[in-house]
Parts: sequence; structure tokens; C-alpha cells
Amino acid sequence: MLLIPCPHCGPRDETEFHYGGEAHVPYPEDPHALSDEEWGRYLFYRANTEGVFAERWAHTAGCRKWFNAVRDTVTYRITEVYEGATR
Repeated sequence: MLLIPCPHCGPRDETEFHYGGEAHVPYPEDPHALSDEEWGRYLFYRANTEGVFAERWAHTAGCRKWFNAVRDTVTYRITEVYEGATR
């Protein structure tokens, strides 16, 4: 079981959280100007990095706030959590 350190509530069991995908993916400046292929790439294509990866998490069973976490996808070790993710 993964223990996730919520920046607002402290360490909690992973079952209290919802995974939100890769962090720091910028929203397109003009989404209406994108082709279907470009829009599909924005929605579905992510880095899927092996190793250190910045992710978004929501504490759905706690404070209900979004935050970012830096996690190693091989060891599952979370090295940093910080505010900044919004939904």
C-alpha cells in the first residue's frame, strides 16, 4: 500500500486519493485551432516515464484538494509533494 503525504492533511493511505495523470501539461492557448489529431495528442498522449515523474493527485476522501507529487515510477517512492495542481 502506498502512503501519500497530502500537503494539507499529512500522510494518508493511497485509497483516499484519485490519480490525475501527468503534472505540468499546459492547456493549449487556442484549443479551437487544433486539428482532431492535435487535440487527441493533448488529451491522451503522456510521457509515461520510467523513473522520476511529476503527477497530479486529489485527496478525494480528505481535504478534496489537488496537489502535485514527484514519484519514482519504479520504486513508487514519493520524493516531493507541493501545491499547484488545479482542476
